[in-house]
Amino acid sequence: MPAENAIVSTVEFQMSLLMFVALAGYLIAYRINQSAVVGIILAGIIVGPSLLGLVTYTDFVSSLAHLGAVVLLFTIGLEFEIKEITKPSYFLIALAGVIVPWIGGFYLAQLFGFDFRVSVFVGTALTATSIAITANVLREMGKLQTAAAKAIIGAAVIDDILALLALAIAEGIVSDELSSAAIVLTAVKAIGFMVGGVLVGKLALSKLIVKIDTTRVARKYPEALFIFAIMIAFLYAMTAEFVGLSAIVGSFLAGAVFAGVKLEQGEIFREGAHHLQVIFASIFFISLGIIMDLHVITRDLLVFILALSTVAILSKVIGCGLPTLRGMGLRDSLTVGFGMTPRGEVAMIVALIGLSQNLIQPDMYAAIILMSLLTTIIPPVILRNFLFKKQPGEPEPIHPPFKGHH
Repeated sequence: MPAENAIVSTVEFQMSLLMFVALAGYLIAYRINQSAVVGIILAGIIVGPSLLGLVTYTDFVSSLAHLGAVVLLFTIGLEFEIKEITKPSYFLIALAGVIVPWIGGFYLAQLFGFDFRVSVFVGTALTATSIAITANVLREMGKLQTAAAKAIIGAAVIDDILALLALAIAEGIVSDELSSAAIVLTAVKAIGFMVGGVLVGKLALSKLIVKIDTTRVARKYPEALFIFAIMIAFLYAMTAEFVGLSAIVGSFLAGAVFAGVKLEQGEIFREGAHHLQVIFASIFFISLGIIMDLHVITRDLLVFILALSTVAILSKVIGCGLPTLRGMGLRDSLTVGFGMTPRGEVAMIVALIGLSQNLIQPDMYAAIILMSLLTTIIPPVILRNFLFKKQPGEPEPIHPPFKGHH
C-alpha cells in the first residue's frame, strides 16, 4: 500500500491524472452542450480535496495553471486587432466595473461584522475580472467578433490595470503606508508597458514575423513562425509581471499585435495555436476546481459566501452593463455585465496576498476563493443557455480561423 501511495503522489502521476481528467471534462461538456469551462472545473472539484482527494493544489499545479492561462490568452489575443479593443467607452465600462463591486464588497463585509481592513480587501477582490473565462466561452460559441465581446475584452484589459491600482491602494490603506507616489508609479508602469508593447509589436515584431515567413527556414520548418510568436508571448508575459500587471495581460497583448498579419504559413500557425490552447486551457480551468476545498465551509460561512457571490455578480452586471445599455440594447448589455463577472485567478491572487500578509483569516480566504469559483461557473451557463441560446434551425457555431493568418 505505501508503494501505491508513493506512485500516486509522484509528479508524473499527478500530471497524467490532471490531463486525463481535464481533457475528459472537455468531451463531457461538449456532450451535454455546456461550456468546457464548467465541465473542467467540475472535474477538478471531483478529483480535488473536496471529493476524491487525488490531486491537491500544489505549487506545481499552480505553476501549470498560470502557464495555461498565459497560452490561452495569447491565442485569444490573435482574434483581436488592437484598434478594436481600445475605444474610450471601454474605459467607462471598466471604471464602473471596478468602483461598483468595490463599494458592494466593502459594505457587505461591514454588514457581516468584519473589520475595516478585511472589508477593504473583500472590496478589492471583487474589482477584478478574469478575461480568460469569458473569452474562452465566447470563442466556443463563435461570438468573439460581436460588439459585446469586443467591449468585454477591451474593458477587461483596462480592468486589470484598475484592479492593480485598487490592490496597491488597499495594501497602502491596511498597512497605514498609503503613498500617492507608489500609486502613480504603478499606473505609469502599467500604461507604459501597454503603449510600449503595442508600438514595439506593430512597428517591429509583426514586420519581423512576416520577414521570417518568407525565409527558406520557414518554408522548410513552418512551425518556426509559431515558435517565434510563442517566444514573444512569454516575453510579454514576463515583462507584464515585471511591471506588476498580470502575465495574461502581457500574453494577450502579444497575440493582439500579431492579429491581422498576413502569413504564407498561416494555416499551420493557426492550428498550432488552437491545439496548444486546448491543452493548456484545460490545465488552467481544472486548477480552479482543485483549489476548492468544500470541507472548510461552515453554515455561517456559507451564508456569507452566497451573499458575497450575489453581490459579486450583480455589481458587475450593473456596473459594466448599465454604461452599455443605450448603445447596445438589453441583451448585449447583459452579455457585457455577465461577461465581466468571472473573478477567476485574479481574485484568488488578491486573497492569497491578503492571507500571506495576515490581513485576512483563512475563513475569509476560503470565502473569496469560493466566490471566485461561483462567479466563474455561473456566467458561462447564463451566456450559453440564455443570452446566446441557439434558436431552432440555427446552425452550430463554427470556431472562426484566426484573422489574417491565411
